[in-house]
This record gives sequence, structure tokens and C-alpha cells, in this order.
Amino acid sequence: MLFSELYSAYYNAVAAILREALEGPVTPDTMRRIIGKHASNESALTIVPALTDGRWPLLREDGTPVIRHVPTMPLTTLQKQWINAISRDPRMRLLIEADGEEAAAGLPFPEEDVLFTPEDVCVYDAYADGDPYEDPAYRAHFREILRALREGSALRMQVRNRHGNPMMVTMMPDHLEYSEKDNKFRLYGNASHRNDIVNLARIESVERCEREEVRKSRSVRQGKPAKVEFLLLDERKALERVMLHFAHLEKRTEKLDEKNYRVTLYYDGFDETELLIRLLSFGPLVKVVEPGRFLDLIRERLTNQSGLDL
Repeated sequence: MLFSELYSAYYNAVAAILREALEGPVTPDTMRRIIGKHASNESALTIVPALTDGRWPLLREDGTPVIRHVPTMPLTTLQKQWINAISRDPRMRLLIEADGEEAAAGLPFPEEDVLFTPEDVCVYDAYADGDPYEDPAYRAHFREILRALREGSALRMQVRNRHGNPMMVTMMPDHLEYSEKDNKFRLYGNASHRNDIVNLARIESVERCEREEVRKSRSVRQGKPAKVEFLLLDERKALERVMLHFAHLEKRTEKLDEKNYRVTLYYDGFDETELLIRLLSFGPLVKVVEPGRFLDLIRERLTNQSGLDL
């Protein structure tokens, strides 16, 4: 909103009209065409009269501009301070090719202050063991994966599994996914004709390889399609939160009455533990009814938690 409020569709449409006018006189029809591309068609009802009757003194009567140079939209002080602030986020450094202490310490706009610092942000309802974004090896792995995604290359990776044992994974990467709740990145791809998911923090080495290796390799992920059904009590906007929380999953929702719903989520079996944790975070507003195996996992986890010495 910070940028769109300052330079909204009106600004972009008028700037495009002025750029066109610098090439030659513009007519009201030309203006409407440009406005339809950069804003809504209804915007022409305001912009065209304002430019033609002199209320916005940017065009002469013959459709030529009063300016001599292409219009620019310089950043404001507030915008520069905001960009400085987000550049301090360690996740931003994943997208910066340059490395080293100098690159890490520099700001995009050193002449301006930082609008806020990471210490000013309080994150709740999220796990504290996020990925090690400050680790040079993690950043190098991320950038190698990003290059492979852009170039359509296959990847060979040394990965630690959940038990800490090393294994080799060869895959065709498809996309990276960031989990705000977990503060982690995951890599999705295809290994030996199976969908595969790798947590970036578990990668020990990564390099690009020939696609032929993927066809010869065996997948390390054996997740099977699964589903879980639960009853949802729609209090404190629980329905809205569940829909947003599990927006990436296929689901079916049945309304039972004004406040109660039956929801079915379809997921990859390999993500079962994470799904269980997320459902438990809704407390008494969610009651799992099927399958029985999933209920046993919930009972086991709650029993283990109750035995912790807090």
C-alpha cells in the first residue's frame, strides 16, 4: 500500500499518456486506450476531461505535452526508508548475488534512515526454529537452487533425513515454497517420477546435474495421498483462519448449521506431522473425526506433551 497509494493507477496512466504525447499529439481516444491498459476503463471519465480542459495542465489543446522529458516517479523518503528496512531482513540476502560483509552491511539508500529494524517486529504464532538465513552455506544452496529453477536444470543434493542420516537426492526442481508459520523454505520437485519435497535447512551440498540422473534415481520421498476430516466450530473467525491456513491444500467444506462445519483436507502423507501440529494449534475449535489412525497420532502427541516437565 505504501507504493500504490503514492503512485496509484492514475499516476501510471497519466505518465503513460505523457510518454505517448512526447512521441506525437494524443487524442481523447488514444488517452482512453492507454487508461484502459494502466487503470480501469471508468478512470477515463475522470482523467480525460481533467487533461483536456486544463484542470491538470499537462497537455496543450493540440494534445502535445507541456513537459520536455519523460516523466519519472522518484521514490519518497518514506519509501526509501522502508526499502532500507526490508533489506535488513536476512531472507532478503538470499536474493542478493553479491556476498561478503560489505554487501551485507550496505543499505540501498545509505543517505536515509531505516524505517524499522527486525527487533521492532514481534512475531507470534510461529515456530522459533526457522531456517539459518545467516549461514553462508545455506545462502549458497538457495542461490544454486534458484539458478537451477530459472535455467531448468536438474539437481543432485546431499540431504540429512529426519533421523540425521545423510542421503542423496536427485530431482528436477519445480518451485520453492516459504512457510511463514514455520519460517522455512521447502523445495518441490520430481524425483524418479514422484513428487518430492526437501527442506532447505537439511541440504548439506547441492550441484546441478544432467536430467538423465533423475530418471535413473530412486525417490527418497514415499508420501502417499491422504485425507483428514474434522468438525469446525466457527468462533473467533475460525472458518476464515482455517481456509487461509490450509489454502494450499485441496479441501471440501460442508456447512452443518450456522456455526458448525465438516472439513476434509487432502494432503501428501509425508506432511502428516506438520498438518497434525497445525490442526492442534486451533485447539477446541477443531475436532478430528477421521481417520482413526490420525486420531491415534493426536492422542500420542498430546500424551507426550502432557508428560513434559514444564
